[in-house]
Amino acid sequence: MAKLIFPDHFTWGAATSSYQIEGAPAADGKGESIWDRFTHTPGNIWNGENGDLACNHYHLYPDDVQLMADLGLQSYRFSISWPRIFPAGGGKPNQKGMDFYRRLVDLLLQHGIKPAVTLYHWDLPQALQDNGGWANRDTARYFEHYAAYVFENLDLPVDLWVTLNEPWVSAFLGHALGVHAPGENDFSKALRVSHHLLLAHGLAVRSFRESGRKNEPIGITLNLAPVHPASDSDADKNQARRADGFMNRWFLDPVFTGTYPRDMVEIFSRSFEMPVIIEEDGAIISSPVDFLGVNNYTRIVVRAGSSDDDFMGSPVNPPDAEYTEMGWEIYPQGIYELLIRLHNEYQPPKLYITENGAAFADEVNEFGEINDSQRIDYLQAYIREAWNALQEGVPLEGYYAWSLLDNFEWSFGYSRRFGLVYVDFSTLQRIPKNSAYWYRDLISRNGLEV
Repeated sequence: MAKLIFPDHFTWGAATSSYQIEGAPAADGKGESIWDRFTHTPGNIWNGENGDLACNHYHLYPDDVQLMADLGLQSYRFSISWPRIFPAGGGKPNQKGMDFYRRLVDLLLQHGIKPAVTLYHWDLPQALQDNGGWANRDTARYFEHYAAYVFENLDLPVDLWVTLNEPWVSAFLGHALGVHAPGENDFSKALRVSHHLLLAHGLAVRSFRESGRKNEPIGITLNLAPVHPASDSDADKNQARRADGFMNRWFLDPVFTGTYPRDMVEIFSRSFEMPVIIEEDGAIISSPVDFLGVNNYTRIVVRAGSSDDDFMGSPVNPPDAEYTEMGWEIYPQGIYELLIRLHNEYQPPKLYITENGAAFADEVNEFGEINDSQRIDYLQAYIREAWNALQEGVPLEGYYAWSLLDNFEWSFGYSRRFGLVYVDFSTLQRIPKNSAYWYRDLISRNGLEV
């Protein structure tokens, strides 16, 4: 077998998010989040499920950290629940909430696992939502205050800081399509939300630079996907360009250039109310980052829509492709294409793959094992393409598998399993899948055998 070895400094990790694994929705003074409210609203979630218990990581975190150590993880990316720290969004902080994350980080460090901290993975305090949520510009300032408090009070070494996870999802799935919290259907509001999220990111980066923390990089994580035309027709190519503007450039351009893509501004402004952008916003949003986090699972293939203002088009599922349980095409070369493009067009100082993984219908066999060979094939193919990008000079610094644990998969409830570790949600027993052992061996040799 050939060996594809990664650089010595390359980081291997796995990722989770607070609402998806923690449970304990009111423990130790935690406030209500928009996901607490959304999941308890009938009709929003598969089978009426919610994250009240999830994986109960809030109480079982010592076992989970030991599991990470057993699997040889070098880094663990997790998110902080904003309403655990500020139950009302701002005002008086909740020390017990902060203490939980200090204990978690301390235990990670004791096991030689580098903490990668995400400040926002979608669980906005409901108290702020009641005051307009992300559609209210003031929320960006509340986020700045929350971030500054965490920078000051999480007084332990952190390997990576991520301001926001996937603001596209927060803005558009939450406010235009209504399938995520807070469940609204207003595209003009979604555009306003997207701007305020990016403003919050920039304010947090500025706060971080003023905080005095040294040798700790900060960046943002975006969900990105290559967009391909369904054919070589000009109509389909133009549609792919617009869809790329909506899915990718709407967030990449302001983060790296301080301006929104002109073609998308023209398209959106013909049909929707645009956000109010003041003169200093662009400079704040484009505050220099140390890295870009990339979440990638698949690609998008589109056929031309009904007009030149159609920015989504008609999605196409190639008939000869393989798909995950999410209905997402398995397209590993897309991650290579994406990394090359980001390096060439936006020149982030460093790149991390902060999420990549797949949901399959995992089952425990008669021997108590989970033979998830499809996931192993998926991970191997995507990681190989990441290695190929490294050979082309892309400054890729690390890879985080999504996810460490089977968890609460948002609107799909517990019906989709992404984890390297199987969770029996009736007993909360953790069982490493074959992919977990495969990943452990990959980490130990710092590369692939192909």
